[in-house]
Amino acid sequence: MDSEELLAQLADIRLPGEISWWPPAPGWWILSAIVLVSSIFAWRAYARARDTKLLLRFALAELERCMTNYRQQAAGNGSIAGLNLLNATNSVLRRVALFHNPHSAIASLSGEDWAQFLSLSSTSASPLLTDSLREGFAGGRFQRELTVDAEALHAFATGWIKDQYSRVGDTQPPTGASDVSPSRTEANA
Repeated sequence: MDSEELLAQLADIRLPGEISWWPPAPGWWILSAIVLVSSIFAWRAYARARDTKLLLRFALAELERCMTNYRQQAAGNGSIAGLNLLNATNSVLRRVALFHNPHSAIASLSGEDWAQFLSLSSTSASPLLTDSLREGFAGGRFQRELTVDAEALHAFATGWIKDQYSRVGDTQPPTGASDVSPSRTEANA
């Protein structure tokens, strides 16, 4: 047999079939799993940040309602209005503290311990806590009348609340979170 006969016995070169797009290669499966997990974590982070901003707005709105009530009451009797403002602000601060800290650590605080907690739990608002405000938080709710610097109290409370909500990852809803509602206008007054 000569080479021409041998070449004639050979079949033509067959091209492989087209590569199908399905099923994808293992690398695409891994990439899609990574994208899915990343999307879930990104959504949860977004939802947590959105909820934190919403809670911050509710707390600050509650504080503004306290100031509005104070301004309305201050025209008649400023010392009782100051006591009502301190008690209402104290109530808002306590609810925020209960939301961000373990109940067992916060619920039992009162008097000087509560004032010290307010001072130590905020780095930006601590300088705003004057001695008169500290005394008001420590024992103001047990007095019949109290004169308080409303603007200093409002500045401290606003700074303290913003500082609590700025701590990342500390937000844990307490059991019975329905007690913290934005519709309550004035507590303890």
